[in-house]
Amino acid sequence: MTPTTHHPAPATPQPAAPAAEPLTDRVTGCLVGAAVGDALGGPVEGCTPEQIAARHGGRVEGIVGPFHADWRTARPIAPYHKGDGHVTDDTLMTHALVRVYTTVRDHIDAYAVADHLVPDLIGTPRWIPELEAEALPLQRLFLAEKWIVARLHYGHVDPREAGVGNIVNCGAAMYMAPVGLVNAGNPPGAYAEALDIAGAHQSSYGREAAGVFAAAVAAACTPGATAASVADAALRLAKDGTRAAIEAVCEAAAPHTGTTAARMALRAAVAPFDTVGPDYRSPSLGARRPSRLHAIEELPIALGMLLVADGDYRRAVLGSVNYGRDCDSIATMSGALAGALHGAAAVPAAWSAEVARASRLDLTAPAHALAAVAREVFARDRARRLAHERAFGALAEA
Repeated sequence: MTPTTHHPAPATPQPAAPAAEPLTDRVTGCLVGAAVGDALGGPVEGCTPEQIAARHGGRVEGIVGPFHADWRTARPIAPYHKGDGHVTDDTLMTHALVRVYTTVRDHIDAYAVADHLVPDLIGTPRWIPELEAEALPLQRLFLAEKWIVARLHYGHVDPREAGVGNIVNCGAAMYMAPVGLVNAGNPPGAYAEALDIAGAHQSSYGREAAGVFAAAVAAACTPGATAASVADAALRLAKDGTRAAIEAVCEAAAPHTGTTAARMALRAAVAPFDTVGPDYRSPSLGARRPSRLHAIEELPIALGMLLVADGDYRRAVLGSVNYGRDCDSIATMSGALAGALHGAAAVPAAWSAEVARASRLDLTAPAHALAAVAREVFARDRARRLAHERAFGALAEA
């Protein structure tokens, strides 16, 4: 197969718009960075590093075309047009969660998934880049995401428990960046809120990963944050197998400064905690079942790539993409974290402009909307905290 033409990033990324105030800049960097990482990883999702190199004549260094020229019929890709700058369900779900926040304009929980997210997925047609058509978002979602519709809309399950029984994967974690952004600078708050939201979608280590990823995004927004401080924040909050997996991957990342050289070490470190097994397309019989001993692969690897790249967006995302396996979700997470660390200018403008054009999405509008909500939520939190202080003070002094 003829290698696909690459579209590399400019040597010195330039911001796509004038610099915004810090909160909006971090939110924009995170959401645009996540979408671009998703689009870069989509065409090689499920492949091995060797397959990626063989198909593309070496490492993927930018936006590439579909892995299969006959993508309309090729299995297991059909009928999705993955590649050419098209975002996947990771971004569609992230933007859907942003819309929930812009409707509620406060902290949200599992009930908001039932009351707002599910109706959005099944009631409002939107442009689906991979289908090259307008359709209900539900028609693009993987079975693990369709689960929340079946359980909440048709089964009327308690939203806080609807995730029980679903396969345990990265489905909830992949779209939790908005939770971290609304709780910017407050990792424990982001962790708690994401765990509540994700209860409608996942259980076990899938739900735990959603909380830890949101916390990592909140930590990345903290002034002066670094890749190391983001990983430390994740480790402080993570539990069970998720914590052990992140710790192992971070230790494996420490000696490395190049993502290509680090790839095998990171995979070896996460392998004992990953239930899918060595062949991503053929999961083991024990795959994706609840366990206190295991973890999803995507979040620890995203943190590992962020560390190896020392927070650099381009290196972290390309390292994630060329890792293979579930690389669109890995690159979504590493892209979100690197973008939150450094703001919108960290994301190569050539990439973000092409992804927005090809996917027919405004990548910045959701970020500006969410930044406004974050400011409103912070004002509400401050008022609630002051009311609590007055009430507790009156009790303590009585």
